[in-house]
Amino acid sequence: MKNKILMLNVRWLMIIGLSLIFYHLPFSNAVAQRLMPLDSCRAMALRNNKQMQVSAVKQDVAAHLRRAARTKYLPHVNAFGTYVHTTREVSILNDKQKGELSNLGTNMATGLAQGVTNTLSSLPTDLASLLQGFGITAEGITQMLQPTLGGLATSLNGTGQGIVDALRTDTRNMWAGAVMVTQPVYMGGAITALNNMTDIGEDMMRNSADLQLQTTLYTVDQAYWTVVSLRHKKELAEAYLKLVQKLDADVNKMIEEGVATRSEGLSVDVKVNEAEMTVTQVTDGLTLARMYLCQLCGLSLDEPILLPEEEMQDITAEEQAIPVNVEAAIDNRPEMRMLQNTVDLSRQATKLLKAGNLPMVALAGGYSISNPNVFNGFEKKFGGMFNIGVLVRIPVWDWGDVAHKVRASKGATTIATLEMSEAREKMELQINQSQFRVNEAFKKLNMARANTKRADENLRMANLGFQEGVVQSTTVMEAQTAWMQAESQRIDAEIDVKLSQVHLKKAIGTLSFGH
Repeated sequence: MKNKILMLNVRWLMIIGLSLIFYHLPFSNAVAQRLMPLDSCRAMALRNNKQMQVSAVKQDVAAHLRRAARTKYLPHVNAFGTYVHTTREVSILNDKQKGELSNLGTNMATGLAQGVTNTLSSLPTDLASLLQGFGITAEGITQMLQPTLGGLATSLNGTGQGIVDALRTDTRNMWAGAVMVTQPVYMGGAITALNNMTDIGEDMMRNSADLQLQTTLYTVDQAYWTVVSLRHKKELAEAYLKLVQKLDADVNKMIEEGVATRSEGLSVDVKVNEAEMTVTQVTDGLTLARMYLCQLCGLSLDEPILLPEEEMQDITAEEQAIPVNVEAAIDNRPEMRMLQNTVDLSRQATKLLKAGNLPMVALAGGYSISNPNVFNGFEKKFGGMFNIGVLVRIPVWDWGDVAHKVRASKGATTIATLEMSEAREKMELQINQSQFRVNEAFKKLNMARANTKRADENLRMANLGFQEGVVQSTTVMEAQTAWMQAESQRIDAEIDVKLSQVHLKKAIGTLSFGH
């Protein structure tokens, strides 16, 4: 029985203990906030930024263009094929020649018969009479030769027709194909210039990506420190509201006791309303700033995030001076590197244009095939041959076309060089201004901290005097206002130190992930 009672007591103690634990849990923080250090925000923003993705694609495109330019040094192989149908064929013989060859035997027999007749007619009279006495006449000889000449005529006619048929091209349906290999030997430096341009283009895309990275980090850092600033401003506004509310309660008690006027109470009420409005404004601003930071990081706009510096009292304790070498910093700027890329591209473009006035030499070879082919007369079948040769192109006269283009390209190079020189001067000024801004931010921070100490002491003395009854409420309100302004200036000075250093890092081209 005692054991059962003991077990029941233990169970009740466990229930009561768990109830007390759950009762004291901070239900307002039931949704855990995500801790987001600056490096995490930067990394997420870089992954989420669409322009960074565009820069990556541009680098990939530039790399493929560079690889494509390298292929210009190598031999290229091309295959060609064609089929042509025509309504008429090409004829080597004309119609008269075809007729003469087709009737070659008939014409020859007729000529022989006519030749015999002419020969007998031209004989002397006594010889002709003698031959006639023997029965030899032109008509008799012709009749005697007629069978032989007829066979010969038929045979020769066939031979002539065979020649006509053999010389027929039959080009109404033509098939042709070829495989060609071309190897550049000397292109006037055009291929080298093209490859240099693609190398420079790839380097320019890397510099552009570096610039986009620094721009993204700069934007994220500004949003990050804006959230930190507004969070501290919110805490300050809430603390100020508590001060004026306490003062309002004290003044109301004094009014009830008759030692303060209603006018003093109204003045304090106005300050309370102003403090409440300030809290509302800062809270709204902080909410919007968090939403913007979440958007940059690719998070949901209502994602509960917490920045480590929001809980810090002194966010500039570890800040140190940044060493600056102006000349090296200018050369390290991605903008300057891109301007140098522009100048180099313009120079290579000039070389590419100059190649238009220089000779070009290329080797060419391959195999060609056709049907009909002429390698064994005109045959209605495929036949081909190998070939090799040298192609030389020498510009003779172009009315100054290339020369004018070269001069225009040199002008573009001069413009790019001048723009780069101007940009260098502006960057030098920007770096010096950024250094001055950092030094000024540290000076303001030191003065703001000193003012904060004086404002704290002033507020303490005012509160003490008010409690002793030797200081009026207006003096306390003035001290409270001065304290809030001093604290606000301190927060602004701390954030300005951070932002000025971020601006300086961007100006010297060292703003990168992890720095």
